[in-house]
Amino acid sequence: MSNSADLSALLDARRPWHSLPQPFYNDPAVYQADLDLIWSRGWIFVASSAELPKPETLLTVQIGAASVLLARAKDGKVRAFHNSCRHRGSRLCASHKASAPKIVCPYHQWTYDLDGKLLWAREMGEDFSAQDHGLRPVHCCEIQGMIYVCLAETAADMAPLEAQAARYLAPHDPANLKVAFQSRIVEKANWKLVLENNRECYHCSGNHPALCVTFPDDPNLVGADDSSSSNMGLAHVSRCEDAGLPSKYVISPDERWRFVRIPFIGKGVSYTLDGKAASAKRLGSVPFDDAGSCLFFHYPNSWNHYLSDQVLNFRVLPIGPEETEVQTTWLVRKDAVEGVDYDLKRLTEVWIATNDEDRQIVEENQQGINSPGYVPGPYSQIQEGGVNQFIDWYCRTLRENLPAPARLAAE
Repeated sequence: MSNSADLSALLDARRPWHSLPQPFYNDPAVYQADLDLIWSRGWIFVASSAELPKPETLLTVQIGAASVLLARAKDGKVRAFHNSCRHRGSRLCASHKASAPKIVCPYHQWTYDLDGKLLWAREMGEDFSAQDHGLRPVHCCEIQGMIYVCLAETAADMAPLEAQAARYLAPHDPANLKVAFQSRIVEKANWKLVLENNRECYHCSGNHPALCVTFPDDPNLVGADDSSSSNMGLAHVSRCEDAGLPSKYVISPDERWRFVRIPFIGKGVSYTLDGKAASAKRLGSVPFDDAGSCLFFHYPNSWNHYLSDQVLNFRVLPIGPEETEVQTTWLVRKDAVEGVDYDLKRLTEVWIATNDEDRQIVEENQQGINSPGYVPGPYSQIQEGGVNQFIDWYCRTLRENLPAPARLAAE
């Protein structure tokens, strides 16, 4: 693929309700287009707020070529900057996480406040203006315990998401959660295959024995449509709504994000092998233990589960055309004591196993797609509506962000 016109032609070649042509999953040029037209344009989930629990904490995240530095300053606000010194461009922070009252460049010790202001630069002459050399900011917002950044010059309005997140997630009291455990795995597959796998449970019964103890694989509950199309889902949503817990399916007009609350199987209340709560401390104002899971996705890189006893944030970041990092963060109440209120193994074992099973699935998927025998196949309209919805969003977003001449040529 040599230019955006070629990319437009590839988009035209995609058949409705079918997987994508092979280059979308392994071509370096398409991967670069993904970075340029999707990952560098929209809001990206980068961290749970609890990863920066107090002022003077720093965290770095890599989005394509962009290294982003997050800092929680003394005023409690999280800000994001390009992780590049304004002197000669050295990376400021090499570690994933750090604690520091100032940001000091390791090369020549230029020193910045956590709000990005340049505080000190040695022997730069009388004409040098420190106020002109602060860190380059990155759009950043913190919504109900989740931190997002946007690398674009102009960022989309997050107010609609913020309003819905306040309804669906605030009952879980995200401000009073702590990180109980965090895992990072690298899946040798294109990032879209990781998202596709998440967006269906067609594969669950054959691959996820621990997850399926409590998580229902009914496509009417976990697909692209309102969970009330399932009798069990309708009853659960009605019960939660009557108790003041927002649960009805809602999706943004551009289908970038969605909320819906679904029940667990039988008497299950959490992701555990016995179905019982993993933590004895119920979250926030959630009215009952069996409130199920509020499923929240935000494209292109996160899905999240909000339960009565825990929260799971999943973050996906592309590393290469066939390599993706998946980070999972388990959150419990701040006052929950490990070994007393929760056992770490019980809390994490279901999703540690599920993540590894998913890694194997998508890696085999990638290998099969790389074969010269691969041709795009049809999605199940019963089971894979969520996959089709994601791919439709991806293709539509990619096309909308193509340079204007390519869009006109495609039309």
